[in-house]
Amino acid sequence: MEIMEYGNGSSDIVLVQMVDGHDHKIIEREYELIRESTDVDFLLRACAVSNWNADLSPWKAPAVFGKEDFGGMAEETLDAVLDICADNTKMYYIGGYSLAGLFALWSAYRTDIFRGVAAASPSIWFPGFSDHMASHDITCERVYLSLGDREAKVRNPVVASVAGKIREAYDLLRDRNITCILEWNEGNHFREPDVRCARAFSWVLQAD
Repeated sequence: MEIMEYGNGSSDIVLVQMVDGHDHKIIEREYELIRESTDVDFLLRACAVSNWNADLSPWKAPAVFGKEDFGGMAEETLDAVLDICADNTKMYYIGGYSLAGLFALWSAYRTDIFRGVAAASPSIWFPGFSDHMASHDITCERVYLSLGDREAKVRNPVVASVAGKIREAYDLLRDRNITCILEWNEGNHFREPDVRCARAFSWVLQAD
């Protein structure tokens, strides 16, 4: 797994984000936006996956876009992430966009290493994930959720469920006394992912 680092390598606070080739173009801008919005010193580790749908999906599921099924390799990906989060003197936060946002949220159900989750426009429509949240306990202290106000306005019925699913997730987390926020952004799923991720990480860093 290729890892790109931005910020202070000796910082006690480490942000972890799964990315792909497209994200390489915007991750530096995201880092700068986080720096501008918080006084917290941090290191951002952007971890590149080779197969987005396979490496970040928590379990196998039929294709939603095109013909590529979801491979359910998230457990292996999380193992690799935990290898780079082995220093227990540091505080770790995990976040991401789209399926990486879902992976970040799922990870907090699998390990207690992460203090907070920054899930920007997460693919929370993923089959079975709402049931997973309802039947398991999350282990982090705070969760940021966001969605574009046009993300549910699509013909695909699975993806169109995203607005209802994220409201359910927010209510569930609040009912379980997790510090949580749900923010709505303007636009569809593809608008300003760097801005949305920066806002997400900034919130979890500063939330009480």
